[in-house]
Amino acid sequence: MLKTVLFDLDGTLVNSLSDLATSSNFALSKMGFPVHETEKYKYFVGDGIPKLIERVLPQEMRTQEIHKKTLDIFMKHYRKHYVDKTIVYDGIKPLLSQLGDYKLVVISNKAQEMAETVVNRLFGKEIFSIVCGKQEGYPAKPDPTLTLKIISDLGVVPDECVFVGDSGMDMAVAVNAGIKGIGVLWGFRQRDELIENGASFIVQSPNEILEILKEI
Repeated sequence: MLKTVLFDLDGTLVNSLSDLATSSNFALSKMGFPVHETEKYKYFVGDGIPKLIERVLPQEMRTQEIHKKTLDIFMKHYRKHYVDKTIVYDGIKPLLSQLGDYKLVVISNKAQEMAETVVNRLFGKEIFSIVCGKQEGYPAKPDPTLTLKIISDLGVVPDECVFVGDSGMDMAVAVNAGIKGIGVLWGFRQRDELIENGASFIVQSPNEILEILKEI
């Protein structure tokens, strides 16, 4: 019996692309490097901020020193602006309001303080049982270690959970944890990536998730 729904944050519950792109391009400009169009950030994000900075830097400039300087500039800017334009996707709040019978969890590669702030500001503090960002000592998704710990802490088992996300990484962590994955198409990645990484279901709108949960 399904008891817990695990959600990715960026690209699944909220559209944070504009804020991520703005802070990245700010850092790149300060470093004298070319900037990128916002749409291109759909393929830069998803694996944590250090990886984002690595991807946006010119190939020949990805040294440890340049990466650190660019990351520092990004973080200083992003800490002040990471909820400026971030919004909840249409249909997400109505979906969550109908999931009262399930334990709801957020698992993100975003920094813990930022994940908590985004969720608390846009959803309040009552909807999710746990909001989990990047944790020291735990590898980022798609490694399943942290996801399995959260499941254990909630007193459920993988067969009683489903993971909802917008990227191949999210589907991979679901597979690695022995959980069914629901891939969403309103986020940052495409259907092929979700399927290739083991999505059990693909949805185009949040209301389809409710119907899948009833079937599982």
